[in-house]
Amino acid sequence: MHRHNPQLREDGSAMLRPHAREYLPELMAEFEREEEHGLRCWLLELIGYARDERALPVLAEQLSSLDESLRDWAVRGLARLDTREARQLLYRARANHTID
Repeated sequence: MHRHNPQLREDGSAMLRPHAREYLPELMAEFEREEEHGLRCWLLELIGYARDERALPVLAEQLSSLDESLRDWAVRGLARLDTREARQLLYRARANHTID
């Protein structure tokens, strides 16, 4: 996904979506290391597609990010996860006006 061609990046991300759960630990580790904004967004999107409770700490942390894009991907990931804890996090963030 470190290609300069945007289409190759998008294709790589799309290929990983169905396998996000099996690569979740690697995706989360890479998200923490990555510095490029666009790649961090794609990685967080993939983390959300995993629909795995192991992703909850990363998604919860980004829910309060100052970066609107990361915050939006965290909201989508938590909504996909759809666990009690994920719903509570979203409810609290909306109540605190952290998210819409």
